[in-house]
Amino acid sequence: MKKISTASILTLLLCLTHFTWADGNPATAQQRSGSTFKYVELNQIGDPAKVLEVKETMSRSITTGEIRINVLAAPIHPSNLLQISGEYGIDPVLPSTPGSEGIGRVIEVSAEVTQVSMGQLVLLPGMGTWREEIIAPAASVIPLPNLGKLSDEVIEQLSMTAINPLSALLMLTSFVELKEGDWIVQSASNSAVGGYVIQLAKQRGIKTINVVRREGLAEDLKEKGADVVLIDGQDLVQKIGRASNNASISLAIDAVGGETFTRLSESLSNGATLVAYGSMSGKSPILNPAVTIFNDIRIRGFWLSKWFKTATVQEKQAAFGQIIPLVASGALQANIDSRFNVADIKAAVTRAAEKGRNGKVLIVPNTE
Repeated sequence: MKKISTASILTLLLCLTHFTWADGNPATAQQRSGSTFKYVELNQIGDPAKVLEVKETMSRSITTGEIRINVLAAPIHPSNLLQISGEYGIDPVLPSTPGSEGIGRVIEVSAEVTQVSMGQLVLLPGMGTWREEIIAPAASVIPLPNLGKLSDEVIEQLSMTAINPLSALLMLTSFVELKEGDWIVQSASNSAVGGYVIQLAKQRGIKTINVVRREGLAEDLKEKGADVVLIDGQDLVQKIGRASNNASISLAIDAVGGETFTRLSESLSNGATLVAYGSMSGKSPILNPAVTIFNDIRIRGFWLSKWFKTATVQEKQAAFGQIIPLVASGALQANIDSRFNVADIKAAVTRAAEKGRNGKVLIVPNTE
């Protein structure tokens, strides 16, 4: 398999910004007769299943420097649903099409474009990907090299490259200097990020204690490389100690908040770090001041959007240079729960919001 070129990675790094249509409305752009496509539109903040609309419009002609892309797959992330609901750190632009990443195939190229070819697979960072078709500047996508005939499964995995695996890598490597044989603990271990943390840690020889909130998940997580899987509860700190033989634990990664945050903080060794990146319980984290005073526990937050704004080009190159080849080769994978087309967006976001899933919900606008 060919390696992802540095130039391709750099293209992604420089262009991970929110994409908007030139005139803000695809339906009023210059249209191409005889071809239509569906897209999702958000016009007001609220319950995603109620406020999202499916619309259909005519395809317009591409202009200088643009390409036309058939969207093949785009994930629904919790952050998408939170943003639509008005519960995220950044409000969406209205009107807009949700979807923060995806993958597509180029089906038309303007004459001036040289870096992208007809039929090439491209990643679609920050482009409003819940649609069947995208017209975008060629410079705003990341072209993938010719990897031969790819299965639908590999294409779907590549659609999830830019957010969850990158978050997992950065939380695992940016806060504590871990070495082979070290132990870490994480909550929400059955989430997409949690699964990537397990796989990346296993590749580095780092042992993981993986906390979940329901039964029936241990087999899947251990297949990914988990060393220990525990059910959250009042005795979690004691169970973590027994499972690790009271080994030193220098890093905790939490996406649940509430009492889970408290238990993770109390399971850590002196001078350890707890990184918070979510609050799935809907409850505020509870911190016992004693663990910070007497155990010198450091509390850090992680938000990928902030990292994109503050990281250097070299840091971004290094991160994507690790992630993209691993996903493309199959060394990093996420579970997929279900697939929906654009027309079924209400059912798709309803499923994505349901508890008890064991995988990502994908929008699959076009199949090959």
